[in-house]
Amino acid sequence: MALELRQQLKLAQKLVMTPQLRQAIKLLQLNRLDLSTALQAEIEQNPALEIETSAEDGQDEPSYSLSTTAEPDRTNAPETDFTPLLAASDALPDTNWEEYANNFDSNFSFSKETPPADAPSQFDFISEKPGLSAYLQWQLAHSELDEREWEIALYIVGNLNRYGFLETTLEDIIENTNCTFDEADYLLEVVQELDPPGIAARNVSESLKLQLERINMGKSLAAQIVTDHLNLLETRNYKMLSRLTGRKKSEIVEAINFITANLTPFPGLPYAEEATNYIVPDVYVEKIDGEYVIKLNDDDLPKLKVSSYYQDLLQATTPTTTKESKTYIADKVKSAEWFIRSIHQRQRTIYRVMESILRFQHDFFDNGPAALKPLILRDVAEDIGMHESTISRVTSNKYAHTPQGIIELKYFFSTAIPREGGDALAAESIKTRIRQMIQEEDKTKPLSDSAIAELLADRNIQLARRTVAKYREQMKIPPVKHRRQTN
Repeated sequence: MALELRQQLKLAQKLVMTPQLRQAIKLLQLNRLDLSTALQAEIEQNPALEIETSAEDGQDEPSYSLSTTAEPDRTNAPETDFTPLLAASDALPDTNWEEYANNFDSNFSFSKETPPADAPSQFDFISEKPGLSAYLQWQLAHSELDEREWEIALYIVGNLNRYGFLETTLEDIIENTNCTFDEADYLLEVVQELDPPGIAARNVSESLKLQLERINMGKSLAAQIVTDHLNLLETRNYKMLSRLTGRKKSEIVEAINFITANLTPFPGLPYAEEATNYIVPDVYVEKIDGEYVIKLNDDDLPKLKVSSYYQDLLQATTPTTTKESKTYIADKVKSAEWFIRSIHQRQRTIYRVMESILRFQHDFFDNGPAALKPLILRDVAEDIGMHESTISRVTSNKYAHTPQGIIELKYFFSTAIPREGGDALAAESIKTRIRQMIQEEDKTKPLSDSAIAELLADRNIQLARRTVAKYREQMKIPPVKHRRQTN
């Protein structure tokens, strides 16, 4: 049978993802911060999309705003504005930078002139927080090191991880800096004598030992425990520690209490150069006059409109306007209108999803996590007449500010744990009960996973010990041997 190429006509139905549909889906998945970035990027790319800055301009133009406290009427009423207008007076006042000049007058004295209490400091304008490496280099700069020793010390500092531990060996230091063993060992001691105590150690045991030596406790019982019996310290095995050290249990307990209260296993962690990522809620749920009110977050989000200038150009018939120009303007105006509708639809969808969650999880907003009910995406999808994939996109990476705190929307969806003779419970609700049991337990006789399973069985909640252990690990609660304390 010979192979040949030929043309053939075929009819088929398929779903085509247009650029506009892709954009709408992408906007639906964005969280509050990413949405603000996407708005600014679209405004920069599309000249037909503008920010409305006054209530008088553009009353009859397609526009978009974000905030609402009531679901808009989807049948007859027009779309409700969601964000207040940005007033021109909101702009920052001009700053007199001469007031903040970095001047150092030799004749200036605080004894003669005291700046106002609310005057900004020059240090308020430092953009980057110094990290561990910069802090150690600043201390080394005040040490009496020659150029050769300075290079070796910098190599050691450069090989510290975020916890402050040395991630290289003396052999590597010698090989890469062409120094002797005595020089490498000496410079390592110099770095270990810097602040914070315990820095440049090879492991947790050495770090704790260095901290004890700094306070003249290098030969104490605590130093013996962290050096030779760190694994027993982690499990708080007082009986074995007493047997191996030959000391009384009360002395062991006192030494361990001192270690946990005054030493840190990771001395470099407070200086880690990591920016704090703050969660900005996408929607607020507030209780007003006994009823919950939903309001979308409208902070710093502008009100958008289609440029009237480009609309006039599109309608104008001048000899200088080419066909290509009109096509370009028409595409930009159409893209701006679609973008505005997509943003508006996104906000309405988030509102409706949050409204449905509020109906299903009303007891949670009143009583907290223990009252959380089983809920799946299909329940919300059927309630508001949308597809499950849409609900999944809406609830991903979005947060709600509720009377119970800032909570991710995904949190409200939990699998059901059946109960005999009672309503099913959500997995998160059971986790809350387990956490409460552990918080209320006798610290000298903590509850094991089996004991927790038995207590839950008494409350008609049947869980296997392995399931209890899995929930405990998900909540980052240590096992019973690490929670045990002695008087």
